[in-house]
Amino acid sequence: MYYERELKALKKSGRYRTREVVNNTVLDFASNDYLGLAHKKDLHLLTCQELEKLPLHSSKASLLVNGYHQVHKDFEEALCEANGFEAGVVLGSGFSANIALIESLVRKGDILFMDEKYHASGVLATNLEHVRVHFFAHNNMLHLEKLLQKFPEVKRKIVAVEGVYSMDGDILSPEVFAICDAHDAILIVDEAHSSGVIGKNLMGVFDFYNIAIKPNHIKMGTLGKAYGSFGAFILASSHIIEYLINRAKPIIYATSLSLYDTLLAHNSLLYILANRESLKAEIALRKRIIYEELGIKIDALIVPILIDDNKKVIAIKDELYKQGFSIGAIRQPTVPKAIIRLIARVGQSSDELRELCKNLVKIKK
Repeated sequence: MYYERELKALKKSGRYRTREVVNNTVLDFASNDYLGLAHKKDLHLLTCQELEKLPLHSSKASLLVNGYHQVHKDFEEALCEANGFEAGVVLGSGFSANIALIESLVRKGDILFMDEKYHASGVLATNLEHVRVHFFAHNNMLHLEKLLQKFPEVKRKIVAVEGVYSMDGDILSPEVFAICDAHDAILIVDEAHSSGVIGKNLMGVFDFYNIAIKPNHIKMGTLGKAYGSFGAFILASSHIIEYLINRAKPIIYATSLSLYDTLLAHNSLLYILANRESLKAEIALRKRIIYEELGIKIDALIVPILIDDNKKVIAIKDELYKQGFSIGAIRQPTVPKAIIRLIARVGQSSDELRELCKNLVKIKK
């Protein structure tokens, strides 16, 4: 067999992965459906009713070849209004969005400065031959500042960070905005895990820090997490969005986002904005439970618990699964050391979260 040796090595190190069909009878504290919107039938039914009124149900083509529909345009405009950006574009996934941004924005003579814990999709894009990249220590603004000062002659400087980091769950340092302004650097903020979870209006880290949107700011967000749908969006100045539409291969050559997913995400956006206060109260309650039961302060809804043992982390996951709880057991290379990744989802009740935490403490002991 072609890869038998490699598979044996993965199994021996405790890093072997398998797919498991979702068991919907188990309480979900593993997925990124932060607000539980993937379970809201009224959003699904409303979306189906709106889709039924359209003359077609498929986007049929790329955005630039007969695949840009009014539902895409309406959603982009709603996102811009909610987030304070000039323009936006929707596309197939957050993975594709990161590839699109880095592949197209970093040209010859430019340098990309990327947080060392940036998402794997962004790191993958740095392997492209023309991308010159320097990684800075995680959320270390002093290190970023020193790197930016080191290359004064560079044509364009592009900084890539996350609003809330997917594995550590920590929030972006606010200093990055002033640093990028001072160095006239383009700033990419991946808001996959912060959009819909933090901020006065639950719009993410720009909203959380009350940042005035500037021409060098780019916000990327996913629709398959807090929005309970699928796909992604990029928000920026009209100038940058115009450039991406003309140069970003995942936008130009991929079939445009499905009409159902676009409509569903739009309805989710409206739901989040209309229910922001009650949602923020539920999020705050879950943060309090995590601190009371586990002694961990969290910035968003991601709870990383260091285990540092690949076999032990799987054993904890399996034991909790038997008790009716689904959690994440994350191993290398996704993280340096194995962790339990618990998501304090609004989709599960606060009582269920508290019970999970108590059971987790018992198992760890």
